[in-house]
Parts: sequence; structure tokens; C-alpha cells
Amino acid sequence: MTNSTRATFALGLALAALPAIPAAAEVIEAEDGHFISRNEAVVDASLTETWLALISPSQWWASEHTWSGDAANLTLTPQAGGCFCEKIPEVNEPDRFTLEGSVEHMRVIQAYPEVALRMTGALGPLQSEPVNGVLTIAITEVATPEINGTRIVWEYNVGGQMRYPVEAISQAVDGVMTLQLTRLSDQLGVLVAPTTPAVPDPDGGPEADPEASEQVGAEVVTDGEPDAPITIDPEAVLEDAEAQEAEKPSGPTVDEAFGDLGGPG
Repeated sequence: MTNSTRATFALGLALAALPAIPAAAEVIEAEDGHFISRNEAVVDASLTETWLALISPSQWWASEHTWSGDAANLTLTPQAGGCFCEKIPEVNEPDRFTLEGSVEHMRVIQAYPEVALRMTGALGPLQSEPVNGVLTIAITEVATPEINGTRIVWEYNVGGQMRYPVEAISQAVDGVMTLQLTRLSDQLGVLVAPTTPAVPDPDGGPEADPEASEQVGAEVVTDGEPDAPITIDPEAVLEDAEAQEAEKPSGPTVDEAFGDLGGPG
């Protein structure tokens, strides 16, 4: 790849990272068999530091969203065809013995150091459905009079036939994706944190969370007073979506769907 081609590619990813601050987390599309979750954050780290952290999910992925219950069992090989995988440790107890197992969460289709990581795969409960997802994580430098750091744009595009109501599962997945980005950002030093996803409106369409904070630069302002960068409570997202699903006549609840993420039992 020539220097000109590299520059064009990097510019395209930079444009994809717009709009600028503040960060946002939202389901930008949700139709039958298809949804897109998009999240952003800005961290106080260089491109190199951000890339090295990104390809080490065992250091920041939430353990409650693994099959083994321990994020230390996660590995990611940042090469085309590489695996974002999880080891299921063997059990060697007096009354029970099993061999070691494994899970493929996603497969790498593009690893462009300090620019982009793209993987395909159906995460969590979507693994049981004939769907596929494309997770694109783009990183770019941010240099403004107010803030200097690295922007992380995190987009998960899912399509295919699924048994879960799209309106509910999209909001739940968005919440979990925001949780992972929040944990990565916290590790690197968050400047602009992902915002809490909107609370679904029972009458249709999302509405702003009345308790959500407004992000200004590197701070979060709540009722006019600076506060710590916000993170999300994924359980609240799941409960909101599950409350809507309770009125539907068929289909698994979001709680049932996301039981897969907690691992066996």
C-alpha cells in the first residue's frame, strides 16, 4: 500500500469517526432482522497505547459477559483470520472432571494497527441465531483547543433472522457494547465517556433519559455541577427492554436471551 493510499484510508476512517465531541451511544438503525449500535469515547492515551489496550480484551472486557465468568480467559489475535476467543478452563474436582473447552466470539477480518480493528461474529445470545455481526472499532487522534487524546468509534452492525424482538435486543446489545467501551476507556483514562443509551419510550421511539448527564468537554455536568465521567448500568438497560417485552405475546425475554452471556448455570 502506497503512502497516498494509506493517507486516504486513514482519512476515510477519520471522517467515519465524526461527529466530534460529545460522545454518543445509540441504536442508529433498528429494523426487522437488522440493527446498528454505535458508540464513541475519547481517551487520554496515544494511538499506540489505545491499540495495545484494544487488542488485550482480557484487561478490560467485563467478566460477567463471558462464558467462563472470567475475562482473563479471553485472547485476541490481531491478524486477518485471528480469533477473539475464550478458554473454558478444565474442571478437575473430586466429583467432576472435564477437558478444556473454548468459544469463538468473533473472527478478525481487518487489523490495521493504530487505525482500525474489524471483526465478524454474533456476540452473546446472538450466537444461537442465524445472524452475523460486523464490529468495527476505529481510532483517530483528537487535537482541539479543549482536548487532546484518541477517539474510539465502536460500531456493531447486526443482520439476519433472529427470534428476539429487534426493538428489545438492539437496546440490550447497545447497553452491553457501551459497557465494554466504557471499561476500555476507563483503563486508558477517559476524557469523554460513552453516554447512557436512551430509555425506550413505551409509546414508541426512544426518549432522553431524564437522569442522564450532559457531557461538556472532558467533564460530565449534572444539574450544573461537574461530576465523574458517567458509565452505564447494563442491568437497567436490560430491565427497560424486558418491561416492554412483557406485553408481547411471544418470543424470549431479553433476560432469557442474555442468560447466555453469564455463562453456564
